[in-house]
Amino acid sequence: MSSPSAPDPSRRAVLATGSALGGTLLASGLPLTQATAADRTETAPPAGDPWRAVLDDADLVWQRMPTAWYEGPFLGNGLLGSGIYAEPGAASTAVRFNIQHSEVQDHRPEFGSLFGLARLPIGYFTLEPVGAITGLDWRLSLQDAELTGTLTTDKGTLALRALIHNDRSVLAVEVTASEGERGFRWVFHPADAISPRAAFKPLPDGYQGNPPAQVAEHDGISAAVQPLLAGGQHVTAWRERTRGRTRTLYAHVAHSYPRTTALGRALTAVRRTAQLPYSALAVDHRAWWHTYYRKSFLSLPDARIQRFYWIQLYKTASAARRDAPVMATSGPWLEPTPWPNTWWNLNAQLEYWLIHGSNHLELDAITRALSEFRDNLAQETPTPYRADSLGIPRTTDPQLINGAASTLMGYGVGVPGQDPPTPEVGNLTWALHNVWLSYRHTMDRSILQDVLFPLLRKAINYYLHFLEPGPDGKLHLPATFSPEYGGDSRDCNYDLMLLTWGCRTLLDSAELLGVDDPLAPRWREVLAKRVPYPTDANGFMIGADIPFAKSHRHYSHLLAVYPLYEVTGRTPDERALIERSLAHWVGFEGALQGYTFTGAASMSALLGKGEDALEYLGELMTRFIQPNTMYQESGPVIETPLSAAQSLHDMVCQSWGGVIRVFPALPAAWADLVVHDFRTQGAFLLGARREDGATRWVRLVSEAGAPCVVQHGIAGPLDVRDGRGRPLHHIDVGDGAVQVALRKGESALITARGDRPDLTVAPVRPNEDAPRWGLPRI
Repeated sequence: MSSPSAPDPSRRAVLATGSALGGTLLASGLPLTQATAADRTETAPPAGDPWRAVLDDADLVWQRMPTAWYEGPFLGNGLLGSGIYAEPGAASTAVRFNIQHSEVQDHRPEFGSLFGLARLPIGYFTLEPVGAITGLDWRLSLQDAELTGTLTTDKGTLALRALIHNDRSVLAVEVTASEGERGFRWVFHPADAISPRAAFKPLPDGYQGNPPAQVAEHDGISAAVQPLLAGGQHVTAWRERTRGRTRTLYAHVAHSYPRTTALGRALTAVRRTAQLPYSALAVDHRAWWHTYYRKSFLSLPDARIQRFYWIQLYKTASAARRDAPVMATSGPWLEPTPWPNTWWNLNAQLEYWLIHGSNHLELDAITRALSEFRDNLAQETPTPYRADSLGIPRTTDPQLINGAASTLMGYGVGVPGQDPPTPEVGNLTWALHNVWLSYRHTMDRSILQDVLFPLLRKAINYYLHFLEPGPDGKLHLPATFSPEYGGDSRDCNYDLMLLTWGCRTLLDSAELLGVDDPLAPRWREVLAKRVPYPTDANGFMIGADIPFAKSHRHYSHLLAVYPLYEVTGRTPDERALIERSLAHWVGFEGALQGYTFTGAASMSALLGKGEDALEYLGELMTRFIQPNTMYQESGPVIETPLSAAQSLHDMVCQSWGGVIRVFPALPAAWADLVVHDFRTQGAFLLGARREDGATRWVRLVSEAGAPCVVQHGIAGPLDVRDGRGRPLHHIDVGDGAVQVALRKGESALITARGDRPDLTVAPVRPNEDAPRWGLPRI
């Protein structure tokens, strides 16, 4: 879609593929003018390194003892995770280091994804000083992904450093004790291996927890072996090494099913890693993180939000990797929760949106998992439709299995027009929109050909089994379920909007791939004859039978607005419809939650309302975000803070519909802003700077040679130059946009006529100071 006066390139041209994923980056601190994509190499950070400046500024600090998951430091590498806070009920005598792992789960599908396939708690270490804890001074370094600081007791001090090693997946905690604290100790506490949902919901008939873990010594290494009733095991192995006055704990978790090989793997990992002192172990760990952050850059004058943003990038890489399981609701930091697996009717999608703009496709587990476990998606589809359809249940384990389809044990793929099971059927199509985003931001043809097209074809095919003509000559859906609102409705907007996006995307993809698909006529018929989205005086309804009439946290009835960008305000009437729907949705207090406000912020950004977007983010920060930037709804969930980072992206840059929109929704207070290597659709890397409320320059590097249309926001005549400073042909296409022909690897710099601005990447000055995240002194 495009705005009323924006250029409207053909959808096929916009989507046309060029090259595979592979962003590189400019040496930090250097001018952008003379660099091309081929020149971009990683160098050691120079003095005045802008990444180090923003990361050091964003470090979380603790000068008060955290008492819960929502307050404390957290470490992770996508697999192993540790949340750190005072031992409940013993805050003055022990500090807890949780040990959890995203691969550790049960394997009893007969009890469903919420019990029989749930993630299982592992346990925790307690650091137990000799004396009573009287104070602490900790800092979580984002740059190094490392916790450092001092714990003070009435007997002395414990200086500590802690990390979860990026590659070795080992928790290492180095402690240097003063004389009075030389006798501190570590104690491991195995958890009961039972679904965390058991603390919130009744157990299914016949379900019982797994037997207790067995702790034993193995040639100087301790191991807690947790047998599973279904077979297999998970094992936590650990060892302490003393070097002078320093003692270092090394801990590793391994999981195996159905074999019992985890013990040997865990012992080997600890034995090999414990040979290295902490300082040696930290070298390559830090190097990975330093490289990670330098794939993009963003600085804005709101100190609190800028720090929050960089913490989300740290959190995402701590919780997600391409080859790790798709993030469950609490990431790798499992706590007592009613949400002990992966949720697909909103959570997973929101968790991964920020990876695109921030240029971190190496974290894209959704594309990998949907491709790898596609056969399970067929098995999770109701039996009569498995031959040609796919679906994803509301909840699954990492292999996309739900198990028993009941509301007690898990929520399976429903059947339109039937209840039970609850007819929630659009989740796979929505998840595939994430895959489409990965394709569009990389132009990697293999994503389109091998994953998106074949899976989307079968996801839409499931809808086609139920779509029927009505007396009005339009195609209608029987009753389905709009996530979380309650009640089934014919022509449910959640499904109609996803069906429309899916058919349009299939047609475009088939043309790009040169596929003469026999279903193409049916997809065109759907687009031509699909019933209009149900609306009333208040805007979009839940469906034809259900108006939007109560407080509701989910924007399932508004997906065509965001994130699908199928309804964008191209006409005054359409814009009024969006505004009316948004105001009506957020106008009901009571059930609104954090991601209500991230969705509202992004929809406001679509409309160019930067002040409204900032106000919604402010509501989120004030009402929902916890001291360490985590979030909760009954239990720990992490999608909302991560989606807030995407809302910030939407304020800074939008690239839907083949147009790159630079600074489309900034509030007046953000008069200065800089972005570098922001990844857009079409596989462009964007750099831009705003000074004193005006865009000073825009630079784009093309990785794929895709069509380039950019709304630059620069007033008056322009200079458009290539990577060597030579004039570059461009066409003014109206609405403040230019079209530039860029081949793969070429760049364009857009400035006001005659302007030669400083192109150095550097942080902007904050408007005012703000407290750090964490628990600083009051």
